Amino acid sequence: MGLGRRLYRGEIDVDFVGRWRLWYSLSGLLLVVSLAGLLFNGLNLGVEFTGGSVFSFKAPSASIEQVREAFKDEGVHQPIVQTAGERWRVTTETLSESTMNQVQGAIAKDFSVPVKDVDIQSIGASWGGEVSTKALWGLGVFMLAIILYLSMAFEPKMALAAIVALFHDLVITAGVYAWSGFEVTPATLLGFLTILGYSLYDAVVVFDMIKEVTAKLGTTSKMTYSMAANNALNHTLIRSLNTSLVAILPVAAILFIGTTLLGAGTLKDLSLALFVGMIVGTYSSLCVATPLLVTLKEREPKYQAIARRLASTGGGKGGSKGSKSAAVAKG
Repeated sequence: MGLGRRLYRGEIDVDFVGRWRLWYSLSGLLLVVSLAGLLFNGLNLGVEFTGGSVFSFKAPSASIEQVREAFKDEGVHQPIVQTAGERWRVTTETLSESTMNQVQGAIAKDFSVPVKDVDIQSIGASWGGEVSTKALWGLGVFMLAIILYLSMAFEPKMALAAIVALFHDLVITAGVYAWSGFEVTPATLLGFLTILGYSLYDAVVVFDMIKEVTAKLGTTSKMTYSMAANNALNHTLIRSLNTSLVAILPVAAILFIGTTLLGAGTLKDLSLALFVGMIVGTYSSLCVATPLLVTLKEREPKYQAIARRLASTGGGKGGSKGSKSAAVAKG
């Protein structure tokens, strides 16, 4: 409580803006790794998008390897084995009706399960393609709506910084899915849409405070734009961290407890996107969107003039990027 009060009063100043090289380097590394995963591994699209066959049955004493080998013995290539409570859910490529019946009988025999209790669901490739198209349209429309909102709510440079942060969050979250091999399902898409909304909320809170603080800057101001933005960021820091912590804890419970102890495989598809996206979204609003905004705004003549004046009087020293910018502007 004491630390939060000191942060809000400005008694502790975390120099987010001044460490812009660190944040840009870290984000650049994360983006390169994520893009490499998407390029070389790709996303493990679920049967809802690609089409295929899904077998569901109850065999409490079986292991993942036993279930996987049982399907491979019947000629099934690369079956995806998951647990859903006490039931097994195995996704395969699209199989013919005769092959599905053959696999169903073999599974019933291998695990002493009545044939009628081995459920089969077949999803055609055309239906999967239709789902993929609708998913892409949904994501595109949502992104467009966010861009329009940001364009109306903020000045262009603020909107651009927030939009860059949103794409930053999406790419890194998608990269985690590519490297981890987690299946991408419609639930995952819902998670992506949710983290977009969450990241947008965080950016709006931070930028609203920055807009309020920097609106007071004038020709006689004692702070550069970067110093004022960093001050505003510190005022919203505790709120951002508290909001993130409150949101991440239940998601972490779903991800680590629900999927490992309870075996709720469907929850994993949604909770991983939320867990990674919320962490990256909080980071990007503090360490990507704001430094990028400062970089863009400090190019404006008004703020360059303030930086030059403070540099000439020695008043631009604040430990943030503002002092460096003032020196550059002077030169």
